Amino acid sequence: ACGILSGRDSYVCGYYEMTNADQSREHFSMVPAEQFQVIKAIRAEDQEILAIYHSHPDTAARPSPEDIRLALTPDVVYVILSLQESERSVIKGFLIEDDTVTEVPIKITGA
Repeated sequence: ACGILSGRDSYVCGYYEMTNADQSREHFSMVPAEQFQVIKAIRAEDQEILAIYHSHPDTAARPSPEDIRLALTPDVVYVILSLQESERSVIKGFLIEDDTVTEVPIKITGA
């Protein structure tokens, strides 16, 4: 899974599931035409991109070397959902800038 989370003031208001163009469990890339449409929708709602998310079906919720290398969008949180443990999923957020990875807290609340 992969997609974009949008909102205001660090509060997520929008969830945009994207197609994984790679169709892979190990890699993801978003379809450019979908990304363009989502960015237009986010701007129309007067929101901003807060996070880019993807799943790690078989590995831990931490950025892989490829995730770090491809983290090209500044000032967004990279959210990773690990499904490695079948009895519980793990979700973590990271700021990734200049190959530096910093874990950031994520708080999930009701609507």
